[in-house]
Amino acid sequence: MARSGAFLSCPCPQCCNAPHHCAHTRCLCSIHIHKWSWTPLAAISPHTEAVHCIAAHPAVSPRRHLLTGTTRVGFSSAAVRPLVTSSRRDAVLPAGRSVSWRPSVLSVRPPAWPRPAQVLFRAVTFGLNALTLRYLSRELLGVVSVRLTLLYSTAVFLAREAFRRACLSGGAERSWAATINLLWLTVPLGVFWSVFLGFVWLHVLEVPDPSVVPHYQAGVVAFGLSAVVELLGEPFWVLAQAHLFVRLKVIAESLSIVSKCTLTVILVILYPQWGLHIFSLAQLLYTSVLVLCYVVCFAKFLGSPEATKKSFPITRMKGLLPNWMADKAFLNWKEAWLTWSFFKQSFLKQILTEGERYVMTFLNVINFGDQGVYDIVNNLGSLVARFIFLPIEESFYVFFAQVLERGKNVKDQKQDDVAMASNVLELLLKLVLLIGLTIAVFGCAFSQLALDIYGGSMLSSGTGPDLLRCYSLYVLFLAVNGVTECFTFASMCKEEVDRYNFVMLALSFVFLCISYFLTRWHGSVGFILANCFNMGIRIAHSIQYIYEYFKESSYRPLTGLLPSPFLILAYVISGGITVYSEAFFCCDKGWMSRLIHISIGALCFAATTITMFCTETKLVHFVRSQFLSQYMKKGT
Repeated sequence: MARSGAFLSCPCPQCCNAPHHCAHTRCLCSIHIHKWSWTPLAAISPHTEAVHCIAAHPAVSPRRHLLTGTTRVGFSSAAVRPLVTSSRRDAVLPAGRSVSWRPSVLSVRPPAWPRPAQVLFRAVTFGLNALTLRYLSRELLGVVSVRLTLLYSTAVFLAREAFRRACLSGGAERSWAATINLLWLTVPLGVFWSVFLGFVWLHVLEVPDPSVVPHYQAGVVAFGLSAVVELLGEPFWVLAQAHLFVRLKVIAESLSIVSKCTLTVILVILYPQWGLHIFSLAQLLYTSVLVLCYVVCFAKFLGSPEATKKSFPITRMKGLLPNWMADKAFLNWKEAWLTWSFFKQSFLKQILTEGERYVMTFLNVINFGDQGVYDIVNNLGSLVARFIFLPIEESFYVFFAQVLERGKNVKDQKQDDVAMASNVLELLLKLVLLIGLTIAVFGCAFSQLALDIYGGSMLSSGTGPDLLRCYSLYVLFLAVNGVTECFTFASMCKEEVDRYNFVMLALSFVFLCISYFLTRWHGSVGFILANCFNMGIRIAHSIQYIYEYFKESSYRPLTGLLPSPFLILAYVISGGITVYSEAFFCCDKGWMSRLIHISIGALCFAATTITMFCTETKLVHFVRSQFLSQYMKKGT
């Protein structure tokens, strides 16, 4: 267990001050662990004792990450909450045993799923994106979502990531004027990377056919310029993060995304012939609104009574601009050298983060059309992982980290804690396994229909349905890997995690090679197959660790990976029926046939769910007690 006053840091390729997630490898870089509470790093005294203990945790996200072979997602601050004490006195254990819940042991807080406002915002952007897809070609979509987005993300990352990590690692006692001067260096650096990468994108890489994707050159210039515009807000962003302006970040990003989506829809409908000009203008609007939100907020905040009351280090807007100080150094040289240290790592980290897109862009393994479809399907397929698995894994990672003592043999742990952890791990494995199986079984039969409803024939024809079917299977791997690594990284000692980080680094390069060969052999489906292989290796490692961990005890939590034979039979029958239903009724025979297919799927799903309730009674009790009951109490 982490000691009181210990930092949990991590060498994740995207590790920075802010809580950061990589798909199924979350880094608790900016969370300060007290015994029973979590405190943001910026609120902690710089003199607090630091123990360099690495802790990774499963998570999922929309952005691909090569350490996991999948995607990255942002961290929800709602998940960083203290746990609540269990109201139950006993926990049900295998073989009818029970163990008392001591007052000092805390149970799992309900996972922090998105709030209604967040759901509404995501639903709006989801609908706008779905509407846009019906007016675009695959090739245009591929150039925007892969080629130009990669240009923008690479320029921004290389220009600012090292500065963010260095400037947000300082304590409360610092010269903010020198830090702000250092942060403004991101702008000329961003100009350099935008110009250099723009030259590569225009003169080295393959240029799309102008008759299919018009105005490519203008798109490259606009996306490079948008990177520079976003960097103009870097001093504001760092200052806001350091002083925990969480709401500002949420509002700024929400407004910028909605503005971008709205403008894209309007221009795509009214002026479809504009091609990449549409997305260029939308991207520039996005970064402009983002920066403007921060500027307006600080313009109102600085000099206000609230800022004076909080003793805010900057008193006027001029203090956020570069300025020479007669009696102080222009730069904080300690932060400058730290920035240089982080900068030297940036290239490898960016390759690990955007590996799939670099393979697509520089090796030409699939055409622009397939790139666009793959990107859309990849984002759609990760929705379940983001909304269901991520909140569960966040909550239970903290549970395991607090119940078990990190790096200790199972015999040296308190046996009540071991029993509790084993029981929870077994049931949690079964829960995510059944969720993953349900998605894999029914996703195969409804992938084409889902894509047709979401994006029309552009997605539902060609490779789209096969991609989503494979991704449905991949979700099963994500589910199991999330929980197994959740336990593994919560109980490993620092040395064990260090060794595993090297294994993950090696797996990243193996994934690159496998992705190249599999995409040559099987097109864009090869990326998902490579992801499955990569995730399977990680699952095997975690299962081996869990087996060795509990080998000297009487507990066998890995039995959670073995569902009831009757339930397996129900899945097999449901899968067979829905696959035949898809062949007969979907998806080019009208809406009546589609409704019949949906009805058959609903009946099969209901039968499978009833079988689950009858055969997995222990799991049902676990879900009711740990999830539903606490939400019901919350609502009363």
